[in-house]
Amino acid sequence: MMLSLTNRIKKKAAELGFSAIGVARAEPLLKEKKHLIEWLARGYNASMNWMERETEKRADPARILPNVKTVISTAVNYFYPGEEFDSPDMGKISRYARGYDYHYVITEKLEQLYKFISDEMPDVNGKVYVDTGPVMEKIWAARAGIGWMGKNSNLITRNYGSWVFLGEILLDCELDYDTPLHGMCGTCTACIDACPTHAIVEPYVVDSNKCISYLTIEHRGELQKEIYSDFQNWVYGCDICQEVCPWNRFQTMTKEESFYPRQDNTNPVLTELAEMSKEEFDRRYQRSSIKRTKHAGLIRNARGVLESGERKK
Repeated sequence: MMLSLTNRIKKKAAELGFSAIGVARAEPLLKEKKHLIEWLARGYNASMNWMERETEKRADPARILPNVKTVISTAVNYFYPGEEFDSPDMGKISRYARGYDYHYVITEKLEQLYKFISDEMPDVNGKVYVDTGPVMEKIWAARAGIGWMGKNSNLITRNYGSWVFLGEILLDCELDYDTPLHGMCGTCTACIDACPTHAIVEPYVVDSNKCISYLTIEHRGELQKEIYSDFQNWVYGCDICQEVCPWNRFQTMTKEESFYPRQDNTNPVLTELAEMSKEEFDRRYQRSSIKRTKHAGLIRNARGVLESGERKK
């Protein structure tokens, strides 16, 4: 029996290494727009002023692609168990940044998938996004049935927990739409209770000003010295709210070798990071997400943790 176009697309996605794919009807995100505006008004975006731009585009995909009808959402599992060391002399790097930069890997896969769609439908128009444009990726992934929004604001999936990278393809054609997946966190507050800086100020709301991931990656300039005592040796990102999530007990090892940890990217020696030259930084973190924090940011984080005197014992 001939597969429908939607099922052929999903079959191709699996062949390309996507862990999950879903399809949602493109429409304005009215409720989500209201929540975004409220979040910005409370200053929870911290210094990420770029989030204040293109609010209308974020809330309406038609402002990105005229006549858009469909949003394809994809997910790729990036979890790699690895060996963890709890040592006061070693820093911690978020799992998502231990391998190669996901932007390169996921974009290439999405472009191949879009080419397949274009070959099937020569008149189709579309756009590919991987965390770089005005697209509410987690909202669309939930609408496409890939997962649901956790109380830590991460997307959670049944099969891979929250250890997934997301990507989208916007299309001006209709496909078969999937059923949205609604929240399955119940009364659990593990992520809220575990956050050492109390960044999850209420369920589904994160104050970036307090978030270790924001502070170690996006924040530019110095940080108050006393805050490092809460970092628990994290020098790039933070996985605490994911590590305690019950759904992440169902994690499976990624099949994408690009996301396997690179040398020294799991538990780097803090003293080495603190003295790392710009040249060494550029060499070690070529095509790595860690370049996002820049040389100055990583050195600042390592030195701050070393000097805090409250490193994890």
